[in-house]
Amino acid sequence: MSQALTEGSPIQAVPLNPAADKPDYKFRLFVMMVLEIAVWGAWLPKIFPYMGMLKFSSGQQAMVGNAFGIAALLGIFFSNQFADRNFSAERFLAFSHFVGGIALIGCALTTTFWPFFGFFLVYSLLYVPTISVTNSLAFANLKNPAKDFGFVRMGGTIGWILVSYPFIVLLGANATAGETRSIFIVAAVVSFAMALYSLTLPHTPPRTGTHGLDKLAWARAGKLLGIPYILVLFVVTFIDATIHNGYFVVSDAYLTQRVHIAGNLSMAVMSLGQIAEILTMLILGKVLLRLGWKWTMIIGIFGHAARFSVFAFFPNAKWLIVAIQLVHGVAYAFFFVSVYIFVDAVFPKDVRSSAQGLFNLLILGVGQMVASTLFPALQTRFTVDGVVDWQKLFMVFTAMAIGGIVLMALFFWPPTQRPEEAVAH
Repeated sequence: MSQALTEGSPIQAVPLNPAADKPDYKFRLFVMMVLEIAVWGAWLPKIFPYMGMLKFSSGQQAMVGNAFGIAALLGIFFSNQFADRNFSAERFLAFSHFVGGIALIGCALTTTFWPFFGFFLVYSLLYVPTISVTNSLAFANLKNPAKDFGFVRMGGTIGWILVSYPFIVLLGANATAGETRSIFIVAAVVSFAMALYSLTLPHTPPRTGTHGLDKLAWARAGKLLGIPYILVLFVVTFIDATIHNGYFVVSDAYLTQRVHIAGNLSMAVMSLGQIAEILTMLILGKVLLRLGWKWTMIIGIFGHAARFSVFAFFPNAKWLIVAIQLVHGVAYAFFFVSVYIFVDAVFPKDVRSSAQGLFNLLILGVGQMVASTLFPALQTRFTVDGVVDWQKLFMVFTAMAIGGIVLMALFFWPPTQRPEEAVAH
């Protein structure tokens, strides 16, 4: 996970007051991010194995995964153009997380497809906009957003890590569907906690501004895809986003069914990637300055290729499978975070926010939808007599990553080789 991206890019917000007049809300906003991303991290690693336990078809699993992806597509526009222009941020968060928590309880209590899909769709439509709204709220209430937002956003990564550990107790080594539904119970509890906590956050009134300017910025950002190096980065981001989201679709089943990691430990094993993400972020600026845009991003994609190659060819080396989880942090930070920094450093100032949103469409929306459709179908195709040919499945991941590396190496020629020191810092 982080995923991540939660891994999402921050929405630019104008500070409400001069920095000198602001209280220091940094730690409170850090806790907000812990709760916000923990809701997501509670259910994502195990939702696809859980749907398999309920005997949902690959097409039905794709519909559920696409619900979150569609909500991500709609949520990017909704949060930018409607939510944070018409509601105070803290009340919007409180309402969305309270009703979203109820929907998550519904997911836990239903075992047939259509009710489950309906509850999950409601949850997705309510939760996804809160990702951007929490970013907006943080930027509006930090004394020094450029300096402090990294610390606040790290709370989300820590929340993802922490929420994996209750399942060591809640799940058995061979977790049943009855036990695994606790992923939604835990997510709902955290969501209710976030709803209450949101009411204690600093009042952040709706943003003011004209809608027309934003729409023009989106159009100008889209036209930038006519520039070859931006188009290449867009295509490679789509490939990498599909691989990144696909990891969460299939990895838990692989770890428990093929590698024979206990069902109550698999989420903790996967969270090693988020721990590595924190450490990787500490060195990212220096790596960008030394290696530049292209090779830093290539290393990020190579992290995916290395991990899935190990998954394909060394399934019996349990220690290696566990250790290779650490490259998740490298793969996420070196590619996706570098993309966000690149857009901020290279794109014209008047379209940067919209360009960040455009790339988020790939990472949170389109990549999620394609991964949720493609990989359950491939897993079904590569299953014979109830046994999945994991090697074939992960070779698809590896081939996609190698394709992204080749595209970057041959065709990505940005106007600057590396960021300015101040940008990287």
